Amino acid sequence: MQIVIFTLGNEKFALDTKLVHGIEKMMSITKVPNAPYYVKGLINLRGSIITVVDLKTLLNKQNKDQEENIIIVEINQEKIGLIVNKVDEVIEIENDKIEKPVENNSYIKGIINLKEYIVTLLEGEALIEG
Repeated sequence: MQIVIFTLGNEKFALDTKLVHGIEKMMSITKVPNAPYYVKGLINLRGSIITVVDLKTLLNKQNKDQEENIIIVEINQEKIGLIVNKVDEVIEIENDKIEKPVENNSYIKGIINLKEYIVTLLEGEALIEG
């Protein structure tokens, strides 16, 4: 499995690259009235209007660091932008390296213990369903 690792606050998270449609630099986001609390707004990406989700708010994480990237994911033919501090790397991992999460959280698919740090693998479909 290939994953994209990114930073959110002082934690590392990852998504399966099969879900990742692209990685963009932070851009102007248009706010949407009466949107759910975790929706930051909309972006116009090469003519496509994409909903942007504030991942730190959705995951209830503290984050005062600058947000540099938007990861565009596509799940069930729907594109969503996820705001992250920065994208770190794309790596290949074996499925047996993914440990079951200790807490029961629909957003978390598993935990990956790399030599340098621990990465929380997110469940993309659950993020879209919000």
